[in-house]
Amino acid sequence: MGNIPPVGRKVTLSDIAAGCDVSRATVSLVLRGSPLVNKHTRARVEEELRRQGYVYNRAAANLRRRTSSSIALVLNDLANPFFAEFAAGVDEVLGDTGFVTLLGSTSESTERELAVLSSLMEHGPAGIILSPAEGSDAQQILSAVGGVTPLLLFNREVSGDVAACDHWDRLFLDNQRGARLATEHLIGQGHKRIAFYGGHLGSSSCRQRRAGYTEAMKAAGLSVEPSWMVECIPNRLDAVAQSEQLFQGKTAPTAAVCYNDAVALGLMLGLHQRGLQPGRDFALTGFDDIAEAAVSAPPLTTLAVTPRDRGRQAAELILQRVKDPSPPPRQTIAPVQLLVRASSCPPPA
Repeated sequence: MGNIPPVGRKVTLSDIAAGCDVSRATVSLVLRGSPLVNKHTRARVEEELRRQGYVYNRAAANLRRRTSSSIALVLNDLANPFFAEFAAGVDEVLGDTGFVTLLGSTSESTERELAVLSSLMEHGPAGIILSPAEGSDAQQILSAVGGVTPLLLFNREVSGDVAACDHWDRLFLDNQRGARLATEHLIGQGHKRIAFYGGHLGSSSCRQRRAGYTEAMKAAGLSVEPSWMVECIPNRLDAVAQSEQLFQGKTAPTAAVCYNDAVALGLMLGLHQRGLQPGRDFALTGFDDIAEAAVSAPPLTTLAVTPRDRGRQAAELILQRVKDPSPPPRQTIAPVQLLVRASSCPPPA
C-alpha cells in the first residue's frame, strides 16, 4: 500500500490508484458505482478510499459529465404533515432511481424561497420540484433557477408574468371539486349556515377551494355571510387563534369547510375552548387526509389526496422531464376522494 499524502494536500484519484495498484479509471468507476468492477477490486479500492480519507466531490463530477444525480425539492411548509408525507414519496422514487433529494423549506416566505432556490442551484440539480410560497412571483423564481433546469410546480400557481414560466410542468390537486364535494356533503347533512375556514386568498389553492365551496352554496340556493369567510395561516395554531371570528356575525354557522386538515384540527381545539363538541354541536371537514385525520377526536371527514402518492407522482414527472425535455409542458390534476367520518354530523336539533 502507498503512503498517505502529507497533511494539507488534497487526496487525488492517482493517490488512491497507487495505494491499491489499480488504474485511475478503475477508481473512478468504483466512485460512480459502476457494475464493471468486480467485487474484490471494488473492496480494495473502497478500503483505500477510507484509509486515505478521500472525499468525493460529486458536484464537480457532475459538471465534468454535464449530468446531475440530485433533484431539488422546495416546500412551503415542512411543518405540515401533508408535506412531510409528500417529501417521503418524492424521496422513495428518487432513491430507487439513484437520485439524491436536496430538500429546502421556505416557511411561506418568498424571500426565503429565492435564497433557498439560489443556494440549491449551486449544487447543479437535474430538476426542481417546487411548492411555491404564498405570493411567489414567476419572474423572480425564473431569475433564481434559470431557464434550463426543468421545474415542476406542485399544488399552487405563481403570480406575475406567467408567460415567463409557461415551460414548467404542473401537478395540482383537484381543489375546486374537492371543496365542492365537502360543501355538498354538509348541505346533504342538513346544514344551511356553512363557513369556509382558513387559508389566504393570496394562495391559488385557497382561491380554488373557496370557489368550489361558493359554487355548491350557490347551487343549493344558500347565502354566504361575510363573517363565514375567515382567513388564517393554514396551520393548527392560527386556526385556534382565529376561531372566534366564526361567531362574531349576527348568525353563527353550524358547519365549516376547512382549507386543510391542519386548519380543521386547530378549529376543533377552538370549538372545545368555546364549549362546543366537534361532531356533535358543530360539523367540519378537512382537506388532505393526513395520518392524524383518521384518529382525531372525532375522526375527521376530509378529502383524501394521498400525499405520499402525490410525492411519488411528482418525482416520476420531473424524472420524465429530465430524461426527455422535448415534449410540451403538461398540467396534471390529481383526483380527490371524500372520506366521510364522524366530524361532519347533522346540525344540532
